Amino acid sequence: MTRVVLLGSSPRPIDSDIQPVSPVHIRLSSFPTAPTVTARLYGQMAALDPNPITIARPDEAKFYRQLPGRVVETTDIAEDLRALADAIEDTTESVLIMPTASVIHDELIYQINKTKRGALALIAKEPRPTESTEIAEGPEPGEEIADNGEPLTPEPPIEEAEPEICNRTFEGLPVRLRAGRSRVVSVGTAYHAVTRPNAVALGPLYVSAKNAPVLAEAARELAGLTHLLGPEDDLVQLLILCLVRRGVSVGIRGRRDLYYRRVFTQADADEAQQIMAGIDEDRVRLNNAVKGADGFFTTFFVSTYSRFIARWAARRGLTPNQVTLFSITLGVASAACFATGTRAGAVAGAVLIYFAFVFDCVDGQLARYARKFGVLGAWLDATFDRFKEYVVFAGLAIGATVAGQGDVWTLALAAIAMQSVRHLLDFAYGAGHRRRRKAPPPLPTLDLTVSADTPLREALVQRRIEQTNTIKKLLRLWTKAGRFRPLYWARKMIVFPIGERFAAIAITAAFFEPRITFLTLLIWGGIAAAYSLTGRLMRSLA
Repeated sequence: MTRVVLLGSSPRPIDSDIQPVSPVHIRLSSFPTAPTVTARLYGQMAALDPNPITIARPDEAKFYRQLPGRVVETTDIAEDLRALADAIEDTTESVLIMPTASVIHDELIYQINKTKRGALALIAKEPRPTESTEIAEGPEPGEEIADNGEPLTPEPPIEEAEPEICNRTFEGLPVRLRAGRSRVVSVGTAYHAVTRPNAVALGPLYVSAKNAPVLAEAARELAGLTHLLGPEDDLVQLLILCLVRRGVSVGIRGRRDLYYRRVFTQADADEAQQIMAGIDEDRVRLNNAVKGADGFFTTFFVSTYSRFIARWAARRGLTPNQVTLFSITLGVASAACFATGTRAGAVAGAVLIYFAFVFDCVDGQLARYARKFGVLGAWLDATFDRFKEYVVFAGLAIGATVAGQGDVWTLALAAIAMQSVRHLLDFAYGAGHRRRRKAPPPLPTLDLTVSADTPLREALVQRRIEQTNTIKKLLRLWTKAGRFRPLYWARKMIVFPIGERFAAIAITAAFFEPRITFLTLLIWGGIAAAYSLTGRLMRSLA
């Protein structure tokens, strides 16, 4: 379960003169039963926490009391911070914090709440000015022009930039977050200055059970400093400030292909509904059921259509375990075809082993799409992947004997031995890495009473220097090289993942003798083992 805290006291958008309307009075007419914004949000949160805690102003509290959960009345931002601290300080569950004015996709809630990070914020980065030369007067030679036609002054390197109290706004929120590639680096307020802010916190904030007490303690401290804050300071951004200044790594994610917005008027809600109507949430959910780190063959020759089989199976009530058993059946049938020793049998076996792998992918995609996870399913999938490979090896060896193509049992046993050793090494390294993994050096902290984030940034630079050694530099360089797509896919293929192994078996068995199949598996598998062991050795020494 998750502790859900809903914030009914968000400030109105800064760049708007329109008087905001409480979300309890804004209706979403295009949704079934035309619920209010708040009623829909409560319904979405029911699966996570049937009794959420709502922090609201007294004039709106009576409306929230008509909905499930507990309502805490507050009169200002200081009381908001203290109420939130009371709500989460003793929790043993993760915490999801969200404004009550939120219009959001169910899938986005799921993705935020399933994160493995200690904290995660939904953000939007401020668009950067783009260069343009298409203006009436024409620029001076060498002069860069921004979208608005004004000269674009080149920004100094961030190392030379000074902290600032940013007054720019984006989506009605103050641009006071500095977001890096994967986490929030610094947060500002009307008092706290940030070095080159570039983002806003949209609303949803996830905090793990481990970090909830840290947030509660910092929120109480900040409650005593609210005289330094401004009326435009958003409660969610203040909470992220508390986490960052306490050394908690706050991960970031954008809306991507889903939608989130805080609505303050009926017109906002109508616009949000129109945008959401143009987004196929089910297709997004289906796409997210496909693992993002699959190999080349799986990505381009299986997952392009296997996800649709998974959706078809989900709509007919099939379970992942049933699909796994079907995949095993295809694998055994493939081995039987190979064992005939005929060319027709080899081609049929190649087709069957390919589809055995397709349905091996479908079972996982079905589990993620239908949210049907289980220990038995994970065990079946991991165990019978190996079973299918080994029974096919046996079928190929029998087929070679039947066809009079010589004794390849030695090669078959060598292929089984190599694959078994590789899997044992994989599991041993994974278990040992999880058990002995060095915790990264803690992030620096900075007292909430300090205005500029300069000490924080200097400490981050020093931390990076202390972490760097020759091996880490090489690993980082190799990681950066993966930005080039050909090299990225080459690195995926060289480790000989299951998709490439099944493809190699299918292609070589269909067109050549089993001996060629086993030699291919041994040579490619040997290269993959050497590459993997080298990388793991370097990571162990780093």
